[in-house]
This record gives sequence, C-alpha cells and structure tokens, in this order.
Amino acid sequence: MAAEPAPAAEAALEVSWVQGFTNKNLAFVNNQTVCYPCGSYILFLDIKTKKTRAVQCQSGQVGAFAANASSQVVAFSDRKLNPLIHIYTFPELSKLTELKGDVKLDYTLLAFSFRGPYLASYSSVPDFVLSVWNWKENILLCSKSQPGITGTSLSFNPMNWQQLCFVAESSVTIWRVERSKDEHHLTGHPVELPDDCGAMSPREELFFPPSRNDDPYYGPDLPVSAVAGLEGDEAETFVPRNCIKNSVHPTAHCWTATSEIYMGCKEGYVLVIDAEEYSVSVLQQKAPPEFMQKIADVVSYIRREVQKKKGGKPGNLQQTALLAMAFCNEGLYAAGHEGILIFYHIKDLQYEIKICADISQPISSLIFSPDYTSLLLVTDQGTVYSYRPAHSGEAVKLLDTSSSCFLAADFLTPGNNYCVSVTITGEVQVWSLEDGTFLSKLNLGIEATSMACCPSSNSVAVGTQIGQICFLDVTKAEAPRVVHRTFLSKLPVLSLHYDQSGQFLIARATEGHIFILDARPSKLFQVLGYIVVADEVLHLSVLSDIKNDLVEVMVLLNVAEVQRARLEIFHLSSAIITDNDKYVNEQGMFNASDLKKEQYDLDCPLSSAVRLKDNIVYGYCTSAPFIYKYHLSEENKLEDPSVFSSEKKIPSKQFGSGLLCLSPSSQWLAAAAKDGVLFIYNTSTLDILAQKHCQSYQGGGIRSMVFSLDGKFILVNGENDCALVCLKWKEIKETEVEEAALYWQSLLNILNKSTSNENSVLKSMAEWKFDPESTSKSFPVTEEDGNVTNTDDTTWIGQKIQKVMREDTRRFANQKEELQMGMKKLRETIQKMMHENEQVPDIEKLEYWEFNLDLEEQERVQAEAEEDVARARREIEMENLFHCYLQDLIKYECWDVMCVKGRAVKCFHVDCQVSNYPLKERSKEELETLKKVLQLKKTGTADLKAQETNLEVDSETALSEEEGEKAAEVDEDGAPHCLSGSLSSQYGGDTSVLYHQCDLHTKEQKLNQIILLKDIIYKVKTAFNEEFDIVVQKKEQEIARVKERNLKIQEILEQLELQEEVWEPVLTDDEMPERALTVQDSEIKAEKYMTQEEKEQAELLARLEMERRLAATDDERLRALDDMMGGVLEIRREDILKMDIPPPSFISRPEDLWTEEENKIFEEYEKNVKKLNEEKEDYREFLRNEWNKLEASIKETTQNFDEIVRKLFEKKVKSEMVVYQEELKIANLIYTLLLDEELDTREAGLHKFLTKKKKEKVKGARKVLTTKYGVEACKGPYKDALHEEKILEHGFMKQFPDVPSNLLEELFQLYEHRPETPRREDLLNTANPYVTGSPEDYQGALSLLMKAMDELDSPEHRPSGLDQSVWERFCLARRNKRKSEELVKWKSLALSEMQACLQRRVDENEKMKSELENTFQELTWLKEEKMKLQQNLTVQFLLKQGQVELESTRIPDYSDAVLIDRSVVEELNCSIAAQGEKKITAMVEFKDFSKGIIQLEWEHKKMKMQIQDLKEKARDIVILPISKDCQLFLTAHNYDTHITQHLAGMEESLDVMDKLHKKNVKSHQKKVRELKKYIRLKEQANYELSLQLKEMLVSVSERMHIFKAADTRDISEKKTRQRYQEILKQKYLRNLIKEQEKQLEILQSEVESWEPITPHITYKSESR
Repeated sequence: MAAEPAPAAEAALEVSWVQGFTNKNLAFVNNQTVCYPCGSYILFLDIKTKKTRAVQCQSGQVGAFAANASSQVVAFSDRKLNPLIHIYTFPELSKLTELKGDVKLDYTLLAFSFRGPYLASYSSVPDFVLSVWNWKENILLCSKSQPGITGTSLSFNPMNWQQLCFVAESSVTIWRVERSKDEHHLTGHPVELPDDCGAMSPREELFFPPSRNDDPYYGPDLPVSAVAGLEGDEAETFVPRNCIKNSVHPTAHCWTATSEIYMGCKEGYVLVIDAEEYSVSVLQQKAPPEFMQKIADVVSYIRREVQKKKGGKPGNLQQTALLAMAFCNEGLYAAGHEGILIFYHIKDLQYEIKICADISQPISSLIFSPDYTSLLLVTDQGTVYSYRPAHSGEAVKLLDTSSSCFLAADFLTPGNNYCVSVTITGEVQVWSLEDGTFLSKLNLGIEATSMACCPSSNSVAVGTQIGQICFLDVTKAEAPRVVHRTFLSKLPVLSLHYDQSGQFLIARATEGHIFILDARPSKLFQVLGYIVVADEVLHLSVLSDIKNDLVEVMVLLNVAEVQRARLEIFHLSSAIITDNDKYVNEQGMFNASDLKKEQYDLDCPLSSAVRLKDNIVYGYCTSAPFIYKYHLSEENKLEDPSVFSSEKKIPSKQFGSGLLCLSPSSQWLAAAAKDGVLFIYNTSTLDILAQKHCQSYQGGGIRSMVFSLDGKFILVNGENDCALVCLKWKEIKETEVEEAALYWQSLLNILNKSTSNENSVLKSMAEWKFDPESTSKSFPVTEEDGNVTNTDDTTWIGQKIQKVMREDTRRFANQKEELQMGMKKLRETIQKMMHENEQVPDIEKLEYWEFNLDLEEQERVQAEAEEDVARARREIEMENLFHCYLQDLIKYECWDVMCVKGRAVKCFHVDCQVSNYPLKERSKEELETLKKVLQLKKTGTADLKAQETNLEVDSETALSEEEGEKAAEVDEDGAPHCLSGSLSSQYGGDTSVLYHQCDLHTKEQKLNQIILLKDIIYKVKTAFNEEFDIVVQKKEQEIARVKERNLKIQEILEQLELQEEVWEPVLTDDEMPERALTVQDSEIKAEKYMTQEEKEQAELLARLEMERRLAATDDERLRALDDMMGGVLEIRREDILKMDIPPPSFISRPEDLWTEEENKIFEEYEKNVKKLNEEKEDYREFLRNEWNKLEASIKETTQNFDEIVRKLFEKKVKSEMVVYQEELKIANLIYTLLLDEELDTREAGLHKFLTKKKKEKVKGARKVLTTKYGVEACKGPYKDALHEEKILEHGFMKQFPDVPSNLLEELFQLYEHRPETPRREDLLNTANPYVTGSPEDYQGALSLLMKAMDELDSPEHRPSGLDQSVWERFCLARRNKRKSEELVKWKSLALSEMQACLQRRVDENEKMKSELENTFQELTWLKEEKMKLQQNLTVQFLLKQGQVELESTRIPDYSDAVLIDRSVVEELNCSIAAQGEKKITAMVEFKDFSKGIIQLEWEHKKMKMQIQDLKEKARDIVILPISKDCQLFLTAHNYDTHITQHLAGMEESLDVMDKLHKKNVKSHQKKVRELKKYIRLKEQANYELSLQLKEMLVSVSERMHIFKAADTRDISEKKTRQRYQEILKQKYLRNLIKEQEKQLEILQSEVESWEPITPHITYKSESR
C-alpha cells in the first residue's frame, strides 16, 4: 500500500537503478533484452552491455508476469484488491493500457499468444478464472471459472492461438477458444494423465455406471454418490478414496510445430499430448537405474575434470525429473535438478539423447531468444547461462546474481563509486554506483546476518549466524577476497557499525553482548573488548566527535517490565586502542566506569533511535505512528526524575514497526516502515523533504537503508522481495547539496591520511582460505608466555576464559597441591573413623550422614532427590488419576448403567458355563415411543377388523372336510411360526403385536416394526434372566449345603486323624463379577508404603489387639475345666478316640518281680485296653461310613445341579437363536430403509442433474440460434464479395478492347498469375519451429500481397509493345482483382470458422439431448425399482430342519415366483376344482353324444375295409405260396389258441431274458467299478513307478557313466530276459485294459439304450 502523498515536500527522489533477481519468471522482450520481475519492479537486462532498466509497479509488488517478443510488450499484474493487468511497451517503457476484470485478489498466471494481440490470465482464490483478452483493444473476449484448481503454468499454442494448455499440480486441460464472428467461448478438455507408475487407465463413470448388477435381495446397483448420500454437484464429482489414483505431476511443458505438447513429470516420465485428440502417449519411461548410472558416471567424470581445474569439489547427480523444456526445429531441449542440458532428437515415439552442457546447478527454466540463436538456462541460485545450439559449445555465464533476499548494503569509501551488498545466504556483491552494473561476487558459504563498510579503508565486515565476522578486501572491486576472520562468540552478530573516522567497529550480538573491535587492517582487526547490557537491544547508533577524538555509542533497549524505552550511552576514545589493558579486565570486558556509561529512560516505547549532537535523540514509536524528538537535558524530565519526556512529536503516515537512519552530515533523517515508503525529514525542522515508494508492503517493506557519504545516493533493500534500490536526488535545494558536499569533503580530508596506508596493508594481507563446509577455521594464537596454541572452534571469549583459567592454574599451583594433600589425609582419617564406627556397639554407632563434612552439598543433593521424588510422585499421581478416570468411565458404561449385571453360572463337575444377558434400563423416551407404537398398532388392528366385518362376503366354494382338517392341522402345527419367522413366542415374546411380514410397505410401518422387535428381544432376554437368577440361587443354596456337609467331613477327618483335601466349591470371578471392582490386599504384590504416623498407628493397633486376645484367654474357670476334664463336663462318643487307659505304675518293673495282685491288675488292664480298642475300631468304621454317605450326597446333589445348568445352557442356545432371528428381521428392515433412502437420494440427485442440464440445454439452444444468425449474416457479404470477384474476372476483356489479341492473351496470363506471398527472411533462416509466414488478419495479408504486387507491377514485367498507360490500367485492374480474391478468401475462412462453430454447437446440443434422454430413462428405471422395492418384501420363514421338501435334487428357480397369502391359493383351488367338475360333466355328455356317431362311422368304415380286405385276400389266395405257417393255419383246428400259447412262451422267455440282462448289467457295472478301482490303483502304482523310474534313470545314467569310465561290457543275460518278460507282461496288461475298456463302453451303451417296455392299452367299444 502506498502512503498518502505529502503536499509539503521540498525535494524529490528518483530511482537511479534497481538490482535483484527472482527465478520465477524470465522472458525475452527482443533478441538482446530479457526482462524479469523483482519486487515492485520489472527489470530489463541487455545481455550484451549488461545494463539494466526498471519499470516500477506503482501499487505494490508485481504479481504475474509475461512478455511478448514479437510485439515487444510486457504484461504484469499488481497485488491488491481488484488487481489490474498493466501492459508496457519496450523500449519506450510507457504504459500502453490497463486490463481490468472481475478478479478480487490476485492473478497467478499470464501468457501472451505467439501471434495476435491475445493475452491469457488466470486468477487465484476465490475466483480461479481463466480469461482471454485482446490487449490491443482492451477487450475481455471470454472467461471460464475452475473452482479450487491452482494453476502452475499456462501457454498458448504457437501455431494456433485458439488453443491453450493449462497445467495444474496433477492435471492438464486443453482449452479451446471458439470464435463466432465477434463472440468467443472457452471450452475445456481435460487430459487423462497416466498414474505414477506410467500406466494409462480408462476413466470410470461413477455417476452413470455403464452396467448394473441388480440383485433381488440386495436391491438395485446404485452409484457410490447415492450410497454416500450426496446430491447436486457433489454427487457428480464424488470419487471414493479407493478409486482415486495418483497421477503424474507435470513440471514443464512446451508446444511443437504439429500442435503436440511435450510434458515432463516429477516422476521422471516424458509425455506427448495430442492437442486435437486429447490423448497421451508416454515418450520416455522412468529411466532405469543402469541407464542413469551410466549417465551419472559420464557426468561425474566430466565434473571432476572441470572441478580439478577450478579447485572445487564435484557435485552428485540428483533425480531425473525435468523442470524445464524448450522446443526448436532440431528437437527438444530439457533440463532439471541435475543441471545437465539434454537434447532429445525425437521421431515418432523414438528418441535419441545428447548431453549438450553441464552447469552443475539445478535448472529451473529454459528460454529461447526470439531469433532462436541462443538458449538461456536459468538456475535456482539466480545464475543465468547462455547456450548457442548452433555452435554446440559450453554454456556461458550471462548473469551471476543471487536469488535470495538482500540483507544489507553499504557504500564503499569514498562513497561515490561503488557499493557493496550481502544476501542472507552469504553472497557478497559489488556494484557500480553510477548505473548499477554488477562487478563481482563472493560466496562466503555461511548465513549472513549483517554487513558494514569501513570508512578508513576499502574493507567490508560481514557478520554471520554462528558469531563470526569476515573481513573482505575490496580494493579491487572486480575481485573481492576474504582476508581475515574473527570468531567472537557463538552468538549471532545482529548488526555492525563503524564510526565515521573508521577507528572502531561495534558489533551487536544477541543476549545483550556488544563487542568493540579495531577497524584498521593494520591492527589485524583486533578485538578490544565487550560489554553486556541487561535488556534486549533494539537498535544501536554511533556518533563521532572527530575534533575531540571521541565516539559515542547509543544503545536502545527494550525494557520488558514497563512500556518504555531505555537509552544507554557509552564513550569510546582512542586511548582504548593504545592502552587497551587498562580499560578491560582479564576476561576482555570493559569497565563501565571507564566508558562513562550513561542511562536514560524515555516516556514511550521505541523501535529505532538515532542521536545527533547537542543531546538530541529521534525515536520511532512502536505503539503509534509517531516520530519523537528528545532533548536529554535536566529540564525535560518528568515527575519521575529518571524518565525523560519528548520535546516534539511528529505524526508519521507509515504503519508497522519503523526504522530510522541519519545521513552522515546529520542533515536528513530517513524513516521507513513495513509499507515500503521512504520518508526524508529535515533534522532541524522535521519537515518532510521527500518521499518515495521504493518497496512493497507485500514484500515486507524496507529492511535497511543507508546514505552515501556525499549524501547524493540512498541504498534501500526490501525485507523479502529481493530488490536492491538505489535512489538519488531529483530535486533538492542547492544549499542542502553544498552543505552535504562540504561535510563529505572535510571528512575525506581527514580520512585520506590513513586510507592509503590501510589499503596498502589490506592489499598485502594473504587471502583467507575458507572452507564453506565448516563453520570455523583453525588458526594459531600466540600467548604471552610464548606458547603457541592451536584454537580450533574456539571463540574470542572462550580464548579469554581459557587464558584466565591457565593463569589461575599457574598462580595457585602450590596452594592447589597443598589442598589436594590435605583432602587426601582428611579422606583417610574419615575412612578410618568409619571403620572404627563399624566395630562399636549399635547404641554407640553414628549414622553415615554424620561423617559428611560438606553439609551444604548434602542438603543440595537431598533437595534434588526430594525434587525428583516429588516430580515422580506427581507423574504417578497424574497417571493414576488417568487410570481412575478410565476405570470410572468403563465402570459406568459397563456396570453402573446396567439394571441387570452380567454374570455367569458354572457346573460343579462339567466344564459348562452359562451367562445371562446384561441389560440396560430402558429410558423414558424409549418406553413412551413403545407405548405410542403399541397404541397405534392396536388402533390399526381394530380398524382392520371392523373393515373385514363390514366387507365380509360369502365364499362360493368351501373346502371339503378333509381338506379343512388338514389345513387346520397345518395352521396349528406350523403356520404361526413359519410366517412369523421366529420362535420368540415360546421364549417370552409376544408376537401378536407385530405387523404381518407381508404388510410392511411404508417407512412408518418398518420403523414401528423395528421398535416392536427390539421390545420382543428385550422380553426374551428378561425371561431368560429370570430363569438364570433362579439357577444362581440354587447354586448358592447347594454351595451352602456342601459347606455344611464339609464341616461334618472335616470333623470326621480330624477324628480319624487323616490329612485329606476336602472338595469345597466356590463362586468364580465370572459368577461374582463385582469382585473385579474391589482390590484385595492379597492381590497387591508390592509392599505398601506407610508414613511414619501410619506405622506408629499400626503398631499401636496391633499392641491393643494382642492385649485384648490375652485378656480374652486368661479365664481361670476355663483353664481349670480344661485341665481337669478336657474342657467338657460329660464324656461324648466322639471323645472315645481320645480316651486312653493309663498303664499301672508297676509296669516299668520286670514281670518276675510282680505280685499276684499286680498280675490280676495287669490282666484287667489288658482286657480294658482290648475292649477300648474294639470300641475305637467300631467308631472309626462308623465315621468312615458317615463320610462316604456325605460325599455321595454331595456328588448326587451337585450332579443334579449340573443337569439343571445343562438344561439352562440349552435354553440359552435357543434363546440366542430367537434373538438372532429377531435381529435378522431388524437387519433386513434397516437395510430396506437404507436402500429406500439411497433411492430417494439418487432420485433427488437425478432431478438436480436434470434441472442443470435443462438450463444448459436452454443456453446451448440460444448459442445455436445466435450462431445460426451469425452464419446467415456472414453469408451475405461473402456472396457479394464472390459475385464482385466474378464480375471483375468476366469484365477483363471489356476493360481492354483496344489491345491486340496477341498482347491481350499475354496480359490475361499475367492477369491470372498470382504472386508468392513474401515471408520474413529473418525468421525463415532461424531455428524457430513456429514460423509459418501466414498473416494474422486481413489487413496484414493485404499489405503482404500489395508488397508482392509491387514486384509484379515493375516495368520490367511489361510486355513489349504495350503502352505505359495501358500497363498502368492493367496493373490497377490486377490489384483490384487480387484484393477481391483476398477478400473472398478471408470471408470464406471466417464463414467456414463460423460454420464449424455452429456444427460444434449443434453436436453439443445433440449430446445434451442424449444426456437428457438417458437421465429420463434412469429416472423411469429408478421409479420402477422403488415400486418393486415397496412390493417385493423380504419375508423370513422358519423351516424345520431335516424335512425332505423336494423329491428331486434339482433346486427349482424361484426368480419369477410371487409370494401370496395361503388363503388366496386355497380359494383359487376351490374355484378351479368346481369349474373342473363342471367341465368334466360337459365332456362326459359330449362324449356320450358323439360316441354313437363315431361308432356308426367306424362300423361303416369297417365294412368298407372288410370288403377291401376280402378282395385282397381273394387275390392273395390266388397268388399265395403255401408255406409252413400257412399249412399250420390251414391244418390247425384252433389257430388262435396256438398263437396265444406261443406268445405266452415268448413273453416268459422275454421276462427271463430281461432279468438275465439286468443281472448281467449289474455284474458288468460291478466289474466296471472294480476295474475303475483297479485302474486307480494302477495309476497310483504307475505314479510310484514313474518316481522310481526317475530315480532309476538317475542311477542308470550314473551306472552308464561308471560303465563308460570302467569300460566293462559284462551284462547279465538272465536280468535281460527278466526285464524282457516284464516288458511283455506290461504290454499284455495294457492290451487287456484296452479290451476291457471297449467291453465297458459296449456295456454302458447297452445300458443307456435299454428302456423298460411300456404296455399300451387300447380301448375298443363294443359293437351293438
């Protein structure tokens, strides 16, 4: 955007020159000049003189760009709202016209036609409009929109301007401009490109499928758009993801002279497109690796040889995609990433490749000059090469600039001859200040961040991203070189500033670092020191006081805490250079007090600030577009004593963050911002002197600007538009110029004293050998002690720090050694104390931490550990929180919302498990919907019954009693279940509320049926859950009983003192799923973490529990009872096993010492012991029996429960079957609803498509009518011109009646002679393939014809003897005749073109009619299918399994069957039976009536036949020879009886033969089966033999080799005979098999030919 003009401007600036390059577009405007856009300018470069001229786009950055060499015009668009297309002429560089369309934002593509005044344009979002203009007449001919398609290139067919090639990222469209008189129309023809594998696949029509596969169950085959639910334009263009094929991506294209297009692709293919047929052929497939390896080897060898001479490294060959193409008469030139210019010599689809040139840089475009003598190769780096195909030499570098953005520019001392610029990529260029001629370039190979030129020498300092400063010697402008490099730090160098005397170089880095360097080469650019400021540095300004030999540096800081700016000013004197050690510390940092550092806080935030003398500061405000003037004096302070207020505020007409720059003489102040407008202010009055819109807002505005020392020039470079602009004064006051010149001259007088000396030192410095691939260079540094240190990747700050560390190490070496020895002794002492601590008792031991001497370090480590623990605890808590939330979510979805929880029941002894149905509680809305549906169904059923009662009619026929009974049985047995399609009524479902399956025709009925079916499923599951709950209760009861019995068994086992495991059933987790929701302590394997308080509380509770238990057990009465009687008051039977009789006390003595009484006591003791043992054994047997009874009872009850679970499992299987049956019904209903919806969508889509096509047809009809009117209007002038031409031809003789006949005949021949149309020799002699010599329009053709007539009208062609006046009249007549013929020719061409256009419109109209007809047919078919879908219902039947339904195995075809109600068939059968009985009665009467007539006719015929037979018999008797049969007939008394007997015998023999034949057939069939079995065995044996044969052949071949090697001929004759016998046997078996196969075929033919004899019964009526 341009700023508003300042009316008070006292001076004016103009553009001196512009430099820069972008590799987007480059074109020839004539044979010697190329042009290209650069920022807001169009640059014109003379390729011979290398001079440039510029045209500025006044409204901002240049958008699309195109040039036409034949007309020498340039077209470009601006980038603004409602952009324009500007047409400029060359070499005048004057605006010819402006083209204004309806585009809202931007143009992306422009293209001129090769011939004619035509221009094509394409816009970006939101329009995407392709337009064709007549730029001479400023007329928009036609336009067409392509929503959403982004174009990459656009070109006219050079042989036919009515064809355009439009290329997008993955598509190509050929557009044709159809012309009918003054009307033009654009029609697009998409080209089907091959896929990324190079294969061509036909396009599949998805909206109108070519074929249908209708299925009676799944319904009609609909397009995917209808299935997706799309209508309108989306339905026509919708393509499923699996049908989308990735096509090739075009990168470059060019037209041929035969209207074909060569196109390169990103995948490496080269295509040939026929622009007439819109077909594609693959010229070059993706290059195979072997071929590419050969080319890579050749190119690598050439590059190595070239780079050896240049001293560089060869580059590698990259991918083979072609990015640029150019066509000429000889063939096709192409190039790509690898930087090789390739020539294709193409014939049909065969080609030869030739490598023409190698520039080792990616080539982005190829452009032929208009005379096709040179070919320009444009690279991505901004270099342009020229190649001459006729000379076949190397490519010559034509333009060597950079395509990256300019970073900074500055004037080289003395400031009026040369200037230097640097790009972001590190390329330094030197330019001539007079005309901007490019002189030289040096690539540093490092990303640059800043640049400045030294006033005291011809050196240039360039700051880099990695913290280096490179110093360049530019004493020779044509050959700059790097002479020194300083590695300050690893921080990027943001800006570089020299003072005006050239003594100091101030480098600003990030993090507030400011380095001070000696700017003189004689001091090797020594680093003097650095300072660090606390806040972020925004800008830096240097002011030189040459008289006082003082330099003041002002730093603008950004104070983050407050919205204010802060200024820090420090002073630099020459004493810093002479006595540097006095001002810096050991680490190289300046002392703030020595620099006289001052600090000022300003009242508003600033983005840039400059300082003048007398403490005046100008600042550009950040928050508002104002320039503030400050006077740093005490009276300008605010209430806060440290804040200064502005003295003056000047409004700026710019926007965005601003930048200020002061001229060297401090006369002018330059201000720039993001809008790209440069303002020049007078520093004394702050009035605007001049303004210039030199950059664009779209390009980011102005990055930097600088004044020359004499003030005559200003260098301005943009942020992102790659343009470097040099401005000069166009109008200015002489006093201003004189003042600037005087200051410049005085400054030069001061600098000249040192400039020559410094330049001589600079020249003598060796060139720095810099490797671009490394970020640093190793160089030796000599320390003060004389040691040489090789500092590799060491910064200046790092060297200072290392030096300080080495000095400290050397100074404190003794103290360090003493400390180390002391620490060693202390360590040994502490280790000894720790060892002694281990030996003392525990009560005297010290903790390990008490031996730690460094308590602070210990606390720090503990704090870090606690911090890590806290962080880990927070992470674990968050993870646990996530798992808890996930647990709650799963629990809510799968447990809490379930009114019936999912659980299972298992058998006790069998691996069988039955699960219930988890059910959610039905919502209130579902219950209300179900209630409404039930009420609706009830109302409908009552209404239907009322209608049946009112419309009841008596049936004419009724079923018989037997049929009625059978029908009733069928109805009772299978009709309800069969027609309902499920058994849900037997498992808790009420099917009476359902609609009949044959009545579901409407959408509402189907939806209601789905709701009712879901209710039935819910009821079936509920009924099963009730039974399941009963079984679960039974299992709990059984487990309780088993536990009771197990207690008794436990007691028995304890009494029997047996250690056997008792089987005790428990409920599993599946049976008790709520267990999964609680975590038991036994499940946690990790030890529970307890705090100190929890541990103390747990110990207290344990102690209290122990005391309670001790108190409970300490009972004197219980202890006494337990001691005296075992804890019981009575002796129980169970205690008998515990009883023991104590032996007598004398038993320990020998028996011989016992007394008699003691013997009696011992005998009594033995009797008691024996009796007690017998009682114990009886009780044990009783306990065992009781144990067995309990186990048998447990097993019986559990097995009975297992049987109950098994029956429940069977019930579950049947319930699942019922549920699946109902779900199948629901699925079928949902599918029919979905299909119905798809049909509705398809119908709506077809209606919209039909409406659109009707509108297009109306438009097409109007076009046809308009074109017809145009053709009719054009026919009249054509006929008039043709008639006039014939009149001129017939009137030739009448015009020359006075000419003799011989001369008249010669004149007539000259009259009929047509001249040859002259052509441009300069084009015919070039390699331009698009030269035809034909004119563009009638006027051009007429002018060429008149030039040719001038040659024929010359006197030398006059016939001898012809008068001059007659010759002149003849020439005039001939000219009129040729004019008339030319007019007829062009009228004919125009008429034929209009007729062709009319024919195309008619064809399009016919095509539209056929599309409409097809759409109508589709709609008709769709309505029929909808009707079929509503009538043909899917009915689910329930059939008995295992029932034989068909007698034959052949399944009949039910495709044309109709399902109707059974009653209809029964009624129809009754009526058919009644009508059949009537028909039979009538037939019987007819038969009885006609029987007499037939009998009479038959008797009459019989008598006639008898008469004839008698006559024949009489004749036969006469001639009959008497044979044995005749004799038998004559001699036999009862010949009929004899014949009957004979027939009976033959029939018996026939029966016997028939039985025998059947028996033989069976036997033969049995033999056939046996033979087949035998054949199979033989085949298997043969297969095995073949395998053995293979092995034997191998062994035979081995033996043959052995035989040949051994040379033995002894062969066993016996083995030979055996082998011969085996061969004969095999041959015999083969013959036998063949004979049996023949017999088998005979038998099979006999079996097939044999048929049972069917007796024929003939009814004969008795003759009456």
